[in-house]
Amino acid sequence: MGDTEAQESNRSREAGVRSLLPSKEFISSRKGQLLIGEVVLSFISFVCFAASTAAAFVTAPFIEFLAGLFLLFAYSTKFNERFKGFHWPLMDFLRCVSASIIFFIISIISVSKYPDGASKAAGVFGFIATIIFALDFYFIFNELANFLKGGDSSEEPHNTRDDDSDSDSD
Repeated sequence: MGDTEAQESNRSREAGVRSLLPSKEFISSRKGQLLIGEVVLSFISFVCFAASTAAAFVTAPFIEFLAGLFLLFAYSTKFNERFKGFHWPLMDFLRCVSASIIFFIISIISVSKYPDGASKAAGVFGFIATIIFALDFYFIFNELANFLKGGDSSEEPHNTRDDDSDSDSD
């Protein structure tokens, strides 16, 4: 009797843990892979900055790590579909643009100004993170542009110009 109860409690724990993990279909998508790359690179650069003499830059990778982790959770569990008040792609676009700029700046400073190896490693991982964030905001921008073009194409005004009128004349 106790054996079946233990199996049921193990199944419920596994189901609880699996609900926190991203789904395989999201992980295999382009957005999922970019978000996982952003989270991993932000965490690695956070650890490198924490171990270096450039510890003043530790805040930016940590905030980007937490923001990326939240969006990874939100997109994979479809949490974003419950809150229609936010424009999630625009919020994600702004996060990626600001992160790529910030990572680029702190990477240049950490590579050029600080001599220790951890600062150099943080700068290299920061440059890689800059590329990943830039790719992500490029793809988001293309999706937003296509969405806006698709929404405005049906409301395109017709050409009301007369054939007899001459645009060169005053």
